[in-house]
Amino acid sequence: MVGLGVMEYCGVVAKVFRIGVASVSKLVAEGYFNGYARDTLHDLRSTGKSFTSALAGIAIDQGLFAADDPISMHVPRFDRHANMSARKQAIQVFHLLNMNSGLECNDWEPSSRGNEERMYDTRDWVGFILDLPMAYEPGQANQYCTGGVVVLGYIISQRSGMALDAYADSYLFGPLGIRDANWRRSPDGAATGGGGLRLRPRDAAKLGQLYLNGGTWNGARVVPEAWVQLSQQRLYSLGGDRYGYLWWKRSFSRPSGNVDSYFTSGNGGNFIFVVPSLDLVVVFTGSNYNSSLGDQPFTILRDRVLPAVQ
Repeated sequence: MVGLGVMEYCGVVAKVFRIGVASVSKLVAEGYFNGYARDTLHDLRSTGKSFTSALAGIAIDQGLFAADDPISMHVPRFDRHANMSARKQAIQVFHLLNMNSGLECNDWEPSSRGNEERMYDTRDWVGFILDLPMAYEPGQANQYCTGGVVVLGYIISQRSGMALDAYADSYLFGPLGIRDANWRRSPDGAATGGGGLRLRPRDAAKLGQLYLNGGTWNGARVVPEAWVQLSQQRLYSLGGDRYGYLWWKRSFSRPSGNVDSYFTSGNGGNFIFVVPSLDLVVVFTGSNYNSSLGDQPFTILRDRVLPAVQ
């Protein structure tokens, strides 16, 4: 992390300074270590899911689909998938956005039939997920399922008539000035939305700044304001944090009172934190994949960054 002596991490810290009625966003700290540089693309892992959420919000605003649409409306030949049932027919886009589709898919459980590592070994990732049996009623239980977000990205592509990366370039990355991005691709070559997006840390920070701005960038609307507000809601519990719309939520205890944040989260220590009360965006990138060291940014943010800003 920037200037904090934790050499496993690179990152940026940006803050909005308010002068009268004007607001000015400033990059206040930045640092790169272990061979990484400012223009190095970093594998953000599941932080990419929150970018997919932003694309879903844009698509919904464009009228391409609705959050309460059954996904069967937007997946060709949906009823031909294995283990078809009324419960599977009831899965909505909303459930994919909130990790509660009810499919037997849990990345945190190695034995789960829908574990993402099993998906990656198949030729058809979307088909693999949609062939899964149902374990719960849609909305009944939250289980972390990368494959569900892959399906969401597929629906965005299907309804827009564009490849997911082309759609992002037109409606999210283009407006934000993000020119260099690599997407994780399925065996058929299609960009997928479940994670593995590679970006520069500065460009990752733009998503946090966009949301801190209520969905605008340089005065232009990019993501609907209502979608930004929905993304901050603490709808469900998942892994000890609150969750909703493919964003995580956590409060940090400080002597001056609790500080609320919402954030993206990617394996290895890849985070974009948005702290509205402090007009603050903090990005960490790290390569501590599948290690408890990937949680260090929470401690750094609480003990080093927030006190310095406050």
